Amino acid sequence: MRGLVFLLLVAAASARVYDRCEWARVLKRHGMDGYRGHSLANWVCLSKWESDYNTRAINHNTDGSTDYGIFQINSRWWCSNGTPTSNACNIRCSELLTDDVSVAINCAKRVVRDPNGIGAWVAWRRHCQGRDLSSYVAGCGV
Repeated sequence: MRGLVFLLLVAAASARVYDRCEWARVLKRHGMDGYRGHSLANWVCLSKWESDYNTRAINHNTDGSTDYGIFQINSRWWCSNGTPTSNACNIRCSELLTDDVSVAINCAKRVVRDPNGIGAWVAWRRHCQGRDLSSYVAGCGV
């Protein structure tokens, strides 16, 4: 039991959790401001509610799929975790859990090009859609 607790603490310690403004600047550098018509604030809001800006976030869904990384990208449609999947981003799900967020950002760009667009993310629909999101980038200099 102590070994499991140690492994969980090591995993948590190695997770990259961005602060709001740092994440906004990373997204801007990767061309997300205005990508497919969505403001930087939309992407920051989405990430806040999906993962709390945590690159190592994992969520197991009731349908058997798993959401990975800072954008909580779903294994059923977007990445491969060893189970049958559409893998539309053509990546391993584990690549979404690294501190190199370029893979996650590129996959998010692929997701938003799908007909559901940014609405593919439930958290965006529940917490960001149709709201004043200016507070998500306020004071960030972006």
